Amino acid sequence: MSGVAGGDGTASDGGESKAALTPEAYKEELQSRRKAMTDAITGLAKARGLKALGQRVDKAEETLSGAAEALAAITPPEDVRAQHEAYVAGLRDVATGLGSTAGKVGARDLCTSSAVLADLRDKLAALDKAGRALQTAGDYPADVVNVKAGERRTRRLRNGAFVRKGGTLDGRSTLEIDNGGDLDAVVTALRGGSKVFSVYVRKKATFKVKGVRDGNYKIYFTHGTDWDGKTGAFTRDCSFERFEKTVKFKTTYTATQILWHDWRLTLHAISGGNARTTQVDPDDFPG
Repeated sequence: MSGVAGGDGTASDGGESKAALTPEAYKEELQSRRKAMTDAITGLAKARGLKALGQRVDKAEETLSGAAEALAAITPPEDVRAQHEAYVAGLRDVATGLGSTAGKVGARDLCTSSAVLADLRDKLAALDKAGRALQTAGDYPADVVNVKAGERRTRRLRNGAFVRKGGTLDGRSTLEIDNGGDLDAVVTALRGGSKVFSVYVRKKATFKVKGVRDGNYKIYFTHGTDWDGKTGAFTRDCSFERFEKTVKFKTTYTATQILWHDWRLTLHAISGGNARTTQVDPDDFPG
């Protein structure tokens, strides 16, 4: 057995502990990072569009992770050491959650800011609780969570509900929509660049739009889960597509007859189907 004996019989690891900051200095450390963290979290709630949402999730992860590491390297006043450690742990936990959330946004499992906040709800609540504990202990500026994260929801409209009507449906033609997929859909028809209607069609259901006027229509559709009427989008499991060919409606008048075209579109692959679809950039999808 071997070892090294100290002259006074005590052992040392050779490290030096950092002196605790004064309350004033600690407040300055927290304050110097508070705005960046608050802005990053607020930015999540204000994101519009998948591209912006992904960028803000990445920014928030970077900001909170950097703040956590910086605050972990300081020594707080002794009387708030426990609160400080809980706060740093909360920041790290949210940052880790944001890393996971970024992948979900990229895969379009999460599609809106409300879905992202709901995904982070428990972690944000824990961080908010830790921040409030620091405030209570010494009026320290640790209140960085100023958004409300709602619960995960699954909202649906009734089958055939019009999300929007931008034109009058007083024509003779009909457009039957068959959504045989596993997700609800919203189908949008544009004529000459103007939105004529957007209609909600539930999964495994059909709906017939009556009174379609003559013209060439571009048909877009989005699938997903949990329809948010405020943002006009599905919050989860979203996809965005359009039919490559326009749908032409035409009424012909003869001396004895009035003839018109009716169309039937399926939003899922079927044997013998001849209407090709293509993916659409979410930011280019008619909102």
